Amino acid sequence: MARRRTSSAKLRVPPARPPRLTLAPAPFWHRWIEWLLRCLAVSAILAIVLILVFIAKEAAPILYSKAVRAEVTLSKMFVPQLWPGYDESGSVWQPVSEIPKFGLWPLIVGTLKVTIVAMLVSVPLGVGAAVYVSQYARPRTREIVKPVVELLAGIPSVVLGFFALMVMASWFQNWFGLESRLNALVSGVALSFAVIPVIFTLAEEALRAVPNSYVEASTALGAARWQTILRVVLPAASPGIAAGLALGLGRAVGETMIVLMASGNAAIVSWNFADSARTISATIAAELAEVVFGGTHYTVLFFLGTLLFLTTFCINTLGDWAIRRMKKRLGNAS
Repeated sequence: MARRRTSSAKLRVPPARPPRLTLAPAPFWHRWIEWLLRCLAVSAILAIVLILVFIAKEAAPILYSKAVRAEVTLSKMFVPQLWPGYDESGSVWQPVSEIPKFGLWPLIVGTLKVTIVAMLVSVPLGVGAAVYVSQYARPRTREIVKPVVELLAGIPSVVLGFFALMVMASWFQNWFGLESRLNALVSGVALSFAVIPVIFTLAEEALRAVPNSYVEASTALGAARWQTILRVVLPAASPGIAAGLALGLGRAVGETMIVLMASGNAAIVSWNFADSARTISATIAAELAEVVFGGTHYTVLFFLGTLLFLTTFCINTLGDWAIRRMKKRLGNAS
């Protein structure tokens, strides 16, 4: 009797596909707002590019104009020259004289001195206040201290400059016996009042953003509070703190009114912080309104503006690069 051969293969039923979801088209007003936001983002970048193009165009004659190069060249601006009436070569800024002199080192040295003093004062105070508010202060104290510190950012720079000119200059001269009433020390300390809120705000937000699990894990291992903050919280928040330092440094380099009113505006090459100083930004603000349009002095001032723009741009770029590297290093470490 023949056996009926039975197949051991099972009937395979293909799995049912999930229903395909189709999104409804976005309403017209949503697409219009998206297009508007895209235009605003592009316009911000375009505005920065146009500003750079404008100031670079006005400064370009220093490279090719025979009339401008007859009075000033890049070598005369950066290399000390032996001028008539001087015993030795030096960098001198005297644009309005019988022989115009456009040495930039007095302005560069003055900018560095004021910036160094401002950062030496603002970095410990800004970061220290951020650590206290985010790690030690009670909620009630935090609600009072944080708005008060951030309120400094709302004070006009001309008010800070006027306070430094009328009050701080006299205090510093009486306390330290300074020969010059207006100097790089006074202007740098006054400038730090404008830099502290920038550093404090970003550092405090970065410290508050550190996960509580980091602190709990460090505490569970027996670390003291200060050890947890120093070895866990601060390294984890270092990218945000670095961003605050970079923005604060850019603010210190480009500030105008405070240093214009409190630095003494003496274009001298001296690394003594008790001497008067003259910064690049204050020079542009004080002299641009009195120059002949298209003249040599006009071109040099726009060259200073281009130099200042590129300096702040490089500071922000290096700060962003350092922040990305720290984030990558911390990410790999975790």
